[in-house]
Amino acid sequence: MGISLDGLASGLDTTALISSIIQAEAIPQTLLKNKSYDVQSMVSALQGLNSKVAALATQATAAAKPGALDLFSATTSSDKVVATATAAAKAGSIDFQVNKLAQTQVTVTDKVVGWPYTTMTINSGGQTYTITPLTSSLDDVVNSVNAAGAGVTASKVSVGGGEFRLQFSATKSGAAGAFTISDAGTTFTDVKTAQDAEIALWPGTTAAQTVKSSTNTFTDLLPGVSITAKEVTPAPVTLTVSRDDAGITKLASDLVDGANGIFALVASKAAVSTSTTTSGTTTSAGVFAGDSTVRSVNQSILSAASLPVGTPPRSPSEIGISITKTGTMEFDATKFAAALAADPAGTAAKVQEIAGRIATAATTASDKYTGTLTTTITGQQSEVRDLADRISDWDTRLASRKATLERTYSGLEVALSNMNAQKTWLTSQLAGLSSGSSSS
Repeated sequence: MGISLDGLASGLDTTALISSIIQAEAIPQTLLKNKSYDVQSMVSALQGLNSKVAALATQATAAAKPGALDLFSATTSSDKVVATATAAAKAGSIDFQVNKLAQTQVTVTDKVVGWPYTTMTINSGGQTYTITPLTSSLDDVVNSVNAAGAGVTASKVSVGGGEFRLQFSATKSGAAGAFTISDAGTTFTDVKTAQDAEIALWPGTTAAQTVKSSTNTFTDLLPGVSITAKEVTPAPVTLTVSRDDAGITKLASDLVDGANGIFALVASKAAVSTSTTTSGTTTSAGVFAGDSTVRSVNQSILSAASLPVGTPPRSPSEIGISITKTGTMEFDATKFAAALAADPAGTAAKVQEIAGRIATAATTASDKYTGTLTTTITGQQSEVRDLADRISDWDTRLASRKATLERTYSGLEVALSNMNAQKTWLTSQLAGLSSGSSSS
């Protein structure tokens, strides 16, 4: 702990004096701290950019894969049937009619208060299950059935007057869940029979064929296409699978948006701003201003998105993808739609060529091992650690310097105090001698 002797002998504020000396000698450390802050800001900005570039690399790589633009959508001519297409879908159409919806069997008992019998037999899925409740309690019956794994669940339903009916439901939908249940002296009524959904393909023709499903969904009715029936249809329904122009357009548009996201981020962090205050005008540059690595990454992605495509090479602007005066990309949906309609395969090929180039440029920059941004970030992080060590060394050096100054000034105060005491003593002695001479 430092010794404070402010003004003891000299009247000086030695604490403030030492603080001023340390502050002056700490200027090199302050410069290191400022540099460390700047480097850390750069690291943070580069990490944000790298994340965006990596996301673009993933997006572009997916778009460049064979068949990525072979997108199809499925629709039906009736709101009673919903169609869903997967990536395996191909163009085509088929007529069908929904004749039945799937049902899950539900069977109930007459009204009962207790269960007077000891065993119950359930036939389900080709197997016979004999169930023996622990007691005549309806709750025990329900628990025993539910624990039997017989493909049936039981519930106790209150019907008023202290009476109940037991409901038994199949655990599987459709005919596969059908069951029979019996117990001497008890009547069981099927309130809903087990039934598969049925559709008739090519209805009204000699080629008509019935297809069944345990649910209301028929998978792969056409390759990669499923339908789900919500109601029976009194008239034939047409399922149509066609090229998904909206999906293809969105993929191309999203690719351009992804690249523009990179350009916008770089531009915002490289911008030079000017601010005016009472003390004058200050100009400051963004963290990316003048950085060659960032400039190179930005240019490589811009070139990948805007250079000619196809054979012979043609400008991407012919399919609605063009470069602007500000160095960003622009997507013209109307022009793209016209190109897609005129030449679907050629337009898709051009988009995939652009996607492939963007994927290469973005991966080169963001690869987690060898990416130019990645290695730059690693180097900057190493510099931050080095600066932190140097700043810490300065803390030790300045603490030692402060302790030395405190000892020095404390020693000076003590010495000065001793001198003042000696002066006082000498003054008093001289005064005594003078007084003695006078009295003689």
